[in-house]
Amino acid sequence: NANTLIVDRSENFGLSQLYQLRGRVGRGSQRAYAYFFHGPWRNLTPDARTRLEALAEHTDLGSGYQLAMRDLEIRGAGELLGANQSGHIAAIGFDLYTKMLARAVKMRKAVQRGETILGDLNEDTKIDLPLATYIPPDYVPDGSLRLRLYRRMAGLDTLEEIDAMAEELADRFGPIPDPIDNLLYQLRVKSLAIRAGISTITTEANQIRLRMPNLEVMDRMKLQRYLGHDSRVSKSAVWLSLAEGTNDWKVALVQVLEKLTNYVSSNAEPAPEG
Repeated sequence: NANTLIVDRSENFGLSQLYQLRGRVGRGSQRAYAYFFHGPWRNLTPDARTRLEALAEHTDLGSGYQLAMRDLEIRGAGELLGANQSGHIAAIGFDLYTKMLARAVKMRKAVQRGETILGDLNEDTKIDLPLATYIPPDYVPDGSLRLRLYRRMAGLDTLEEIDAMAEELADRFGPIPDPIDNLLYQLRVKSLAIRAGISTITTEANQIRLRMPNLEVMDRMKLQRYLGHDSRVSKSAVWLSLAEGTNDWKVALVQVLEKLTNYVSSNAEPAPEG
């Protein structure tokens, strides 16, 4: 029958943990209190501040859904395209839902186009680039609508579909802000990476690393000549420079991915007749 909860150093907890702790006190008509103490505000990380602000904003009964949305947005760049989503957002099925939906949609479209399905179309391709990728609440204020847009984006397959989504967003909500532009860019990058057989795209020591599991059995010297001097082909990856302070690397990355896609497609061995 305890009606008071005190949490010290609450900035060290995740948003879902704070929400669950807050729900531990109070039953029926019994008034309850949850006090979350934290260190000096100026010493908190931006994410910690945002988590505490989100918890203070959503105090109504049944606010878990909205907090899950905020949890999704707080997690930073790349969650929609990577495997970093976990915790409370998984409780509403976002991660599993989008993975299964994207896989089913892509496989069906591949069959309709008469394409050979390689595994599961490599739906686990990881993209981790130094970009902020999210839908700003001030651009789409409704949390439920933002979640629906995230789900739609997770199922986009072709570059044409991604471009159509960009046009729709601009038509419905106005000029696209940088975080959404970055998100659409990463979707384009992932679409090209899947078709080039790339498993991960990450940054390392001011370089972009495109890991290709099949590179070991490819003619790497031939590929190096095809890509030119702007890229470097190693035993398991293709590397290109990450020019800090400019967006030149974004253009260069797409160009390399397009070349890799064309190279892989033109050098693919024909399927055995049976």
